[in-house]
Amino acid sequence: MTTRVLLADDQEMVRTGFRLILSAEGFEVVGEAGTGVDAVRLARELRPDVVLMDIRMPELDGLEATRQLGTDPQPPRIVVVTTFDLDEYVYGALRAGACGFLLKDAGPRLLVEAVRAAAAGDALVSPSVTVRLLEHLAQPARQAATPSDPLSPRELDVVRAVARGRTNAEIAAELFVSLSTVKTHLANVHTKLAARNRVEVAAWAWENGQVR
Repeated sequence: MTTRVLLADDQEMVRTGFRLILSAEGFEVVGEAGTGVDAVRLARELRPDVVLMDIRMPELDGLEATRQLGTDPQPPRIVVVTTFDLDEYVYGALRAGACGFLLKDAGPRLLVEAVRAAAAGDALVSPSVTVRLLEHLAQPARQAATPSDPLSPRELDVVRAVARGRTNAEIAAELFVSLSTVKTHLANVHTKLAARNRVEVAAWAWENGQVR
């Protein structure tokens, strides 16, 4: 099935570039929004699979738009688009329910990878970029959420690997366990941390001082 994408960015040139790249890869761009208000309205009307959400938009910023869509019964998968150095509150968007993020200058390959990853239910776009963002925004002094049930030593190993941007296959190789075992540990971690995705797991690790 074709992945349906909504583009939300106040710059028409950016939207045009994204549309051309995604259309060439077989994605269906079902709509474009130039404001946060339009992004929320169109997302609810068109029901796209993935929304590429800019942070800085008139009327309603991408952070609040993400929060509003996150309250829907079946919210779209939202990938936050950021310039990284300026949009430090993208961290808040990830907490609000975004499944990942994309740097505006990341290039066509990562744009396509971001949409594919979101559509597949994954949270990480590029492990190296994920680590850079989380490290940049980490606040060790902040009170981290307490797990409903303490994480086991092996679960903590998996959490630290996720926070370093490792894929499931890489974690399995590092810990000398099977891929299914890694997935089982991650499922337990998601439950204990009440985390919706890998980004929230990684964020917890940074906040809780599990990664140096």
